[in-house]
Amino acid sequence: MMTLSANLIALLIYTAAAIYFGQQFGRHKSLKSPQLRMVAMLALVVHGIGIYGFSLKDGQLLFSLFSISSLIFWVVNVLVLVSSLKKELHNLFLLLFPLSAVSVLGAILGNNPEWQHPLEYTIAVHVILSLLAYSLLTIASLQALLLAYQNRALKNKSLLVNSKLLPPLQTMESLLFEFLWVGEILLSLAIASGFYFLEDMFAQHLVHKTVFALIAWFIYALLLWGRYQLGWRGTKAIRWALAGFVCLMLAYFGSKLVLEIVLNRV
Repeated sequence: MMTLSANLIALLIYTAAAIYFGQQFGRHKSLKSPQLRMVAMLALVVHGIGIYGFSLKDGQLLFSLFSISSLIFWVVNVLVLVSSLKKELHNLFLLLFPLSAVSVLGAILGNNPEWQHPLEYTIAVHVILSLLAYSLLTIASLQALLLAYQNRALKNKSLLVNSKLLPPLQTMESLLFEFLWVGEILLSLAIASGFYFLEDMFAQHLVHKTVFALIAWFIYALLLWGRYQLGWRGTKAIRWALAGFVCLMLAYFGSKLVLEIVLNRV
């Protein structure tokens, strides 16, 4: 009961915050970082309690498509909250709050024992690295979306006022590639640990995940090479970053969706 209550409260906070701050942004009002951080901190506390209840039972770690999605957005929010203390990242909560609300709602509605499976502690390192990689690259993708909005605003005067509420374009682009670098390093470690800890990364139930993860790795690697060797930036960089993220999400969520829900198996 406590787990469900915590998730419902987190859902309410995320939803209310998304509506309120979305209206503020729509009225061309700057988003105050102290308010955003306070709301995020409150939501993270109850959200964390909810994740703990769904993911830990009888001393075992349980993961499913929906619970892992909720956990990833919890980690993303934590990283953005901590990073926003030194960098202009609090505007990312404008995108994170509604997405976090959806992830919590999914965890509540998808809390089906048939879709859950225990996680062996021997592969905990692989799972942690994967979560961190997904989280950092999720932040990078949200940053890319804000960059796309700013680029569009330069061509559309009606969006220019809101665009000025965000950090300068150059700063946003610099932050994007910082997250991409760290995310690519973590993704490399996650893939390497998968080959080390798992018996066969190309087994039937893992082949989709492995192939899409490798494709995502190559896309991010090519983007980073293009950035520093060919000077890629702007729309081209945004498209490559989002393409890598799509492949990365298909690596996990696509395969889990088929295995757990369509085929009803792990």
